Amino acid sequence: RMSRRAQKLRDHDINPCVAETDATTKCMDENNYKKDMCTAYFLKYKNCRKFWHGIMMQRRRNGVKPEMPSADERKKILESMG
Repeated sequence: RMSRRAQKLRDHDINPCVAETDATTKCMDENNYKKDMCTAYFLKYKNCRKFWHGIMMQRRRNGVKPEMPSADERKKILESMG
C-alpha cells in the first residue's frame, strides 16, 4: 500500500509530470543509476515542473480554483499552445 504522499504523486490530476517522473526513473533503472546517462530526462522533468508551476502561480494570482488544472484541462492548455 502506498503512502498518501506517494498516491498524490501518482495522481495525474495533482502531478502534471507523472510521465516525466516515470521516464526518468526508468532511465535511471536501466543505466545503473548513472545520472549523466539520463540528463535529457531530468531536463524534461525540470521543464515540466517549471511550466506547470508557472501556470499554478498565475491561477493563484487570478483566484482560479483549483490552482493546478485537472489532467483534462492541462491537455487542452497544451493543445491550445500547439
